[in-house]
Amino acid sequence: MATDLVNTSPTVRGAAGEALLGPDALAAFLGEHDLRPDAVAGGRALTEDDLFQVVLLRREVRAIVETETEEQAVAGAAVLAGRAGLVPVLRRDADGGWQWYVPTAPDAPLADELAALIGIGLFGVVRALGHERFRACAAPDCRGVFVDISRAGRRRYCMPELCGNRLNVANHRARRMGSVAR
Repeated sequence: MATDLVNTSPTVRGAAGEALLGPDALAAFLGEHDLRPDAVAGGRALTEDDLFQVVLLRREVRAIVETETEEQAVAGAAVLAGRAGLVPVLRRDADGGWQWYVPTAPDAPLADELAALIGIGLFGVVRALGHERFRACAAPDCRGVFVDISRAGRRRYCMPELCGNRLNVANHRARRMGSVAR
């Protein structure tokens, strides 16, 4: 979720621009991450203020992903986790499997609830995979950052379907032009 939130920024998306254009776009983003907007926003509709606060959170998350050391990443994640989070717990889901739950204060703003969720997730990445999984996009014309949670740990692009594809097309065209020039 941290990577996807950062990737909604016009800094990353370039000409595609801002992805979170309004409360409806924010609701769609939450839905893509199996978060019901009515559940994380205290049962109310999302507002422009929710959107503004999430955009500010996006900057905080990017700064954490860009940290130079594990200690900095852990400290940043702790700040996020503490914004609205209570003690995380494991509970059985409807299928009997264990699921993490990050309870939040009943009156916590949406951005603080997302901060708590993302903070706990970043803790998990540092603990299980290491800080070296916090990376900058390898595409030369991209300013994106991401957290690589792939099994092999070889992800190179913040948005493989966009940045990786763009680079592959450019390389293909360059090879094609090289063979035409011969």
